[in-house]
Amino acid sequence: MTAPQDSRPTPQTPKVTEREARQVAEAAREQDWRKPSFAKELFLGRFRLDLIHPHPLPAADDAQRGEDFLARLHVFCETKVDSALIEREARIPDETINGLKELGALGMKIDTKYGGLGLTQVYYNKALALAGSASPAIGALLSAHQSIGVPQPLKLFGTQAQKDAFLPRLARTDISAFLLTEPDVGSDPARLATTAVPDGDAYILDGVKLWTTNGVVADLLVVMARVPKSETSKGGITAFVVEADAPGVTVENRNAFMGLRGLENGVTRFHQVRVPAANRIGPEGAGLKIALTTLNTGRLSLPAMCVGAGKWCLKIAREWSSVREQWGKPVAQHEAVGGKIAFIAATTFALEAILDLSSQMADEDRNDIRIEAALAKLYGSEMGWLMADELVQIRGGRGFETADSLAARGERAVPAEQVLRDMRINRIFEGSTEIMHLLIAREAVDAHLKVAGDLIDPEKNLSAKAKAGAQAGAFYARWLPKLVAGPGQLPRSYAEFHPQDHPDLSGHLRYVERSARKLARSTFYAMSRWQGRMETKQGFLGRIVDIGAELFAMSAACVRAELLRTTEEYGREAYQLADAFCRQSRIRTDELFARLWTNTDDLDRKVVTGVLSGTYNWLEQGIVDPSGEGPWIADATPGPTTKDNVHRPVR
Repeated sequence: MTAPQDSRPTPQTPKVTEREARQVAEAAREQDWRKPSFAKELFLGRFRLDLIHPHPLPAADDAQRGEDFLARLHVFCETKVDSALIEREARIPDETINGLKELGALGMKIDTKYGGLGLTQVYYNKALALAGSASPAIGALLSAHQSIGVPQPLKLFGTQAQKDAFLPRLARTDISAFLLTEPDVGSDPARLATTAVPDGDAYILDGVKLWTTNGVVADLLVVMARVPKSETSKGGITAFVVEADAPGVTVENRNAFMGLRGLENGVTRFHQVRVPAANRIGPEGAGLKIALTTLNTGRLSLPAMCVGAGKWCLKIAREWSSVREQWGKPVAQHEAVGGKIAFIAATTFALEAILDLSSQMADEDRNDIRIEAALAKLYGSEMGWLMADELVQIRGGRGFETADSLAARGERAVPAEQVLRDMRINRIFEGSTEIMHLLIAREAVDAHLKVAGDLIDPEKNLSAKAKAGAQAGAFYARWLPKLVAGPGQLPRSYAEFHPQDHPDLSGHLRYVERSARKLARSTFYAMSRWQGRMETKQGFLGRIVDIGAELFAMSAACVRAELLRTTEEYGREAYQLADAFCRQSRIRTDELFARLWTNTDDLDRKVVTGVLSGTYNWLEQGIVDPSGEGPWIADATPGPTTKDNVHRPVR
């Protein structure tokens, strides 16, 4: 029986300190490293090429099943997807979504015993790249449904009864969404306000969720809500499967964005929504850990669509630059444009190398890829945006013009400006670049914090610090001498990456090995210098992570080139692209190393203080602000809805 309304506490955004917020995030992250990690070792100065080379490959039957589905999906995308229509009407037609259902696209990652296709991570990501190239909105729909929606948490943490009940629906007919973000809660889940109050054999949900991708059309939701602490339960953030048409669930708004115009993203209100306790995923308080674990591989969906976009940018750049002439020759033959094309080609090769390698490692499950997946998302979203921007520049005025406008005056309808708009969100989706820097940096320094964390923690007593000091001394006595020399200083190291009549990639791998040791030394020096203040040095930590991303990308590119040399007829060309990418990447890496210690971080902090205090308000004079009226953050007070329900399940 439902408890009376006035007996329930009013959900409010909790007030938490910075330390409390960090403790919540720390408790949710995976604490142990039970499997090896190439990227973790890289940040510790150990270049473990053996963890990624020879390049792992999918099993033959997995590959055949994946290729068969890609062939069907390719035909569907070419004949049944009207990307221009989706852009104009800001909606994926119901018949297109139903076609995807019939194709089995909703169940790509769901096991065949539940009616899914049972694709590997490798082929799932290839499918997302293909679907996303036809329409980024379709890629987002499929990704949100399977990468972070209900299927993945159930696969990892669901009971057998939950899998039997929900996975067959999700494989063929039901669309799912993931609801974590709230109007005043983004990457700081300690302040989560939506509550789930126990009530007999159920929970009563109250609260408001923002930016619910797929939420407008979803049939099933995975919702993160806070269970209050009690005498019998520690409570905490908990995950629930919620029927989207349950009484009290209202989609109050369908949001509109600068890109991904077909995205079914909304605001969802829960008012005294009764959810059976059987729909709780995992124990109470495990919701954030479930969300973060789900994202470990779920994040790979974003670089997948960045790879698809990169391939399209390369195709358009090649075709356009070979026919557009300036000063008597095609613009591709002018160095200023040619450099951009070379960047797009080399970077697309590297992004696909990162994606395929990370995905195959996820399938094999012999490595811990939490850092690799995060690096793939970070690097893919940043480089994908740059490639789209360069394509617009190559196209010139036509790059800024819409596809409809181009077609109206008789030219090929190339949606370059749309791709730029669509790609921009990837730097924010599923962890912004800034948050990814902090998340990866935390994992990168994990070994240091385990042995010396108490030493730099101001709240630890002298006894704890003394014990930590002894542990740190023993660890660094073994670790630091190994950072002095390595295979990167030997001219014959990695000789298998310099086959006859091919570019020499062995030198790039020697550079990676040397740079990994340099990166580890820089991290150690910074921790020694700043100690407990290290967590505030976000500019420094961001550059450390970006260096690691470049080193990972170079490693993946070289390993992929060697694989293609032995398996494909275009192996020499793959070596050329890997060589070009590594040379470009090394320039960026050297610059990042220089900026570790020569930067404007301290001055920037002073300027920010001045901006916030009003010191520079005079600089804002001479403009008008076209912004509308209203609060910066919408009111999310719980209670009954005052708006119409715009939820529209696709049937």
